[in-house]
Amino acid sequence: MAHASTPHDPNLYFVPHSSRWPFYGSIALFVTMFGLASWMNETSWGMWTFFVGAALMIGVLFGWFGDVIRESIGGNYNRQVDISFRMGMVWFIFSEIMFFAAFFGALFYARQFALPWLGGAGDGGATNSLLWDTFSNAWPTSGPGQIGGEFQTIPAWGLPLLNTMILLTSGITITAAHHALKAGHRKPLLIWLGATVLLGIVFLFFQAEEYIHAYTELNLTLGSGIYGSTFFMLTGFHGLHVTLGTIMLAVIWFRCLKGHFSSDDHFGFEAVAWYWHFVDVVWLGLFLFVYVI
Repeated sequence: MAHASTPHDPNLYFVPHSSRWPFYGSIALFVTMFGLASWMNETSWGMWTFFVGAALMIGVLFGWFGDVIRESIGGNYNRQVDISFRMGMVWFIFSEIMFFAAFFGALFYARQFALPWLGGAGDGGATNSLLWDTFSNAWPTSGPGQIGGEFQTIPAWGLPLLNTMILLTSGITITAAHHALKAGHRKPLLIWLGATVLLGIVFLFFQAEEYIHAYTELNLTLGSGIYGSTFFMLTGFHGLHVTLGTIMLAVIWFRCLKGHFSSDDHFGFEAVAWYWHFVDVVWLGLFLFVYVI
């Protein structure tokens, strides 16, 4: 990466020196995913391998983004670099949209195509009578044979509704923080941004409570057939994104405290705000199609 002692012409596009972080990151990702796959296959060492990989990945991200921050506050980035960052963030969020679209698509396919077919729709009931004559085309379902056993669903108007209100409120607080930053009001900026971080933590706490309730009292698990798998894949990956977003917001809060951003130069803040609004929108889709309908 760039050396602090090397001046950079602000009229030129900044190109950093060769970095070791992509190489380290690839190793950390491999260890993490290898450990996760082994853990899911119930090997004795899979869990610890996963956590070692996750720790390595955290270290890589800390060092990599630390270099980027130092380049930014060192004055190496000009308007052209800012545009590149914005384009990169737009494409990153687009890739995240496609990521969740795949899981929403699986949910839609299971409900609109697979279940009616297994229930005998479209073939006069032949499939249903020959394969699973006791199977009923009703959602939610664990599938033919009741994979995972009987389960209960989580009512939409309890914790899911509360978490929806929490995330909608966090969208308001992050917007208020952005306006405070553009106006140069540091104290309201820190207050509103800090409130957004706290709301993200509260959301995760209630989601953990929901998962505990589902596993211990409702017999709703990842192994509860197609409903359980789609439910936990969608809500679980969203919870992971909320966790990452909350961590990023906390980092941005500390950067704001140190005065890293100005009213007209704060893309680091904007990028995290975009990501957080994306997380909010995904949750609205989850709340509607997973919990309500």
